[in-house]
Amino acid sequence: MMRAIRTYTPADRAAGPDFWIRDETSITRIAEAHRHDYFQVQLNLAGRTEHHIAAAVRPLGPGGLSFVLPYRVHRVPHPPRSKFYVLSFNLRFLRPELDVDPLDLEDVPLSQAPELAPFLFQEYMDFRLSGGDLALARDACRRMAAENARRRYGSAELIRGCLLLLLGTVCASHERAITRLAAGKAQRASRRDALARVMRHVRENLGRRLQLADAAAAADLSPNYLAHLIKKETGRTFVDLLTERRMEKARELLAHTDRRIGEIARATGFEDEAYFARRFRQRYAVSPRQFRTRHAMSGKS
Repeated sequence: MMRAIRTYTPADRAAGPDFWIRDETSITRIAEAHRHDYFQVQLNLAGRTEHHIAAAVRPLGPGGLSFVLPYRVHRVPHPPRSKFYVLSFNLRFLRPELDVDPLDLEDVPLSQAPELAPFLFQEYMDFRLSGGDLALARDACRRMAAENARRRYGSAELIRGCLLLLLGTVCASHERAITRLAAGKAQRASRRDALARVMRHVRENLGRRLQLADAAAAADLSPNYLAHLIKKETGRTFVDLLTERRMEKARELLAHTDRRIGEIARATGFEDEAYFARRFRQRYAVSPRQFRTRHAMSGKS
């Protein structure tokens, strides 16, 4: 059985409700793959590691940054003597006026919120700053940390300004690659790739008891995101897709093998032959036996 992937909230991390920042001396490190319901940015200052996000693995060396959307499965192992800042914040803090479900952020035009680009394209490119840009980013993190510790009147605005300065610097430094990916509709390709991973897992495990959480874990997605993605891309539910694939496989086995109907039921994930026959009739208006007979007759004609 696949290990459950935990979703963290601000309360789980003992952090503020809208924004918090920590460095390597104060953060609780999470080694296993996980997700959270907020944005996260890591600025790596020393040490080399990798950023595992969805099905991609990106290098993360000194000056590198990682960007994580809400509910995106990821992990960043921290080697000894590494130095970094981790920033976490919710959408309302970043963009108070942007009223959109976090699961729909891929549909927000970059012209409306250009600072989302690093989060949307993290699976496809590496982000790294050097020289003056890196110094600016490091200083912005220091200022955010100091202001977040004070939390006085106006702190939120000062922190947001530094955060947007950091994100804007990254976007400007990687403008050409971002523009190319945006023109190629990388977000759409990412969704197609994710669905392809899910359907491959379904095809390879039709005989097992499949649940949404299993398919999501196999595709490095969160169950919420996968359910939302399937509905957005196909207009159906995971159960609808699973049933469709099982029925298609059952038709194939009935038509091209002499396996008993009970065996076919079990091979396509139905423990009870009578239930399988009932669902098959509901879908095709004939019983499995009638379907096999008609297919055999049509082959002889």
